[in-house]
Amino acid sequence: MKHSSGYYTSIFNKVVIVAALGYFVDIYDLVLFGMERVASLKDILSHTLPPEELANMDKYVEEIGTKLLNWQMFGMLIGGIVWGILADKKGRLSVLFGSIITYSIANVLNGMVQDTTSYALLRFISGFGLAGELGAGITLVSETMPKETRGIGTTMVATIGLLGAVFAGLTTYYINNWRMSYYIGGALGFLLLILRIGVYESGMYSQLKSSKTQKGNFLYLFSHPNVLLKYLSVIIIALPVWYVTYMLIQFAPEMTKALGMHNYPKEARIPIMVEYMGVSLGDLSSGFLSQKLRSRKKALYIFILGTMLATFVYFAFVQDSLLWFYSIVFVLGYFAGYWAVFMATAAESFGTNIRGTVATTAPNFVRGSVPLMSISHLYLKDIVGTVNSAIIIGIIIFALALWSVYKLDETFHKELNYIEGEEEVIP
Repeated sequence: MKHSSGYYTSIFNKVVIVAALGYFVDIYDLVLFGMERVASLKDILSHTLPPEELANMDKYVEEIGTKLLNWQMFGMLIGGIVWGILADKKGRLSVLFGSIITYSIANVLNGMVQDTTSYALLRFISGFGLAGELGAGITLVSETMPKETRGIGTTMVATIGLLGAVFAGLTTYYINNWRMSYYIGGALGFLLLILRIGVYESGMYSQLKSSKTQKGNFLYLFSHPNVLLKYLSVIIIALPVWYVTYMLIQFAPEMTKALGMHNYPKEARIPIMVEYMGVSLGDLSSGFLSQKLRSRKKALYIFILGTMLATFVYFAFVQDSLLWFYSIVFVLGYFAGYWAVFMATAAESFGTNIRGTVATTAPNFVRGSVPLMSISHLYLKDIVGTVNSAIIIGIIIFALALWSVYKLDETFHKELNYIEGEEEVIP
């Protein structure tokens, strides 16, 4: 049965393909700033800094780069709430169209910036637009596929989508023009709009839309201790993914230098690309492992513990070898590749009337944790040093993530056609 044509048709239907390509463009833009952070800021600052400050270029690049990344993540945090509510009030498809139009226009404008203030504003708008893509896509896939294969559907979305980071790395490497890289991202987004024509709304949402049930009530998630605990647990299980991506990979030049590497990577584009190669393979593996074990929780435990072990190796066994470093980065990416299982868990944990809100806000709150990591790191590194600061933050994040998996219910077999708060199956 698993090898029947119907099985594969259900996995590679248009909804899955469109959601996967949407996430591909999402990830392309999301990691593009990290890859072009140094090149773009050096270009802009070389024309805007006073001549006497040019000698301090590297310091400005790190400080301003951190602020711009935080603006992008704040945009995702706010956008996640706005798009999430709209996904439940107006529909999954409206969010897919609205979000991609927003970040495609912002991408093009990013390629035109001449100063860091405009750059910060456009990173905020880009983040705001990007916030709606993944959650709406995963919700649509989860609601249009049978429970036996929906995990594979979300896995395909995450695996194909994450290759957008690899494409971004190749683009920045071969084109070597940061402005053109942004223009390409904008063009990809507008092409995706054409592919979205003909995609239909999920049946579950269509049934709910005609009812008088309250939809997209974000405050409901904070109304009951048990609901809030479930929501926070869903978010926290994915914090290690962005701890690795942000602290260990995007700032790999600074971190490896602090670890004592002499032959450290001077830019983050190659570390990010290598990590996402591992992440794509990891998402494929974690998704299929979840299906094989018939459990989201077991897969989450295995991959979080694997990420924790790889992080230990990153800090404890540093060598002055780029080959060794990139091998660790790939393994880190592989075990941090449980985003598909995380997204499936988020979508499966709540009812149809609030599912879009949860599936859209949860990943963006995870991404929005980056400013908290950044602020904590800036505070702690002055006290205990760069490396020890990162280690302390990592210990806290991994402990919270494992505890959160323990607190969540298993969702693999869960029927999704019900109203949250009423536990009533929609006829």
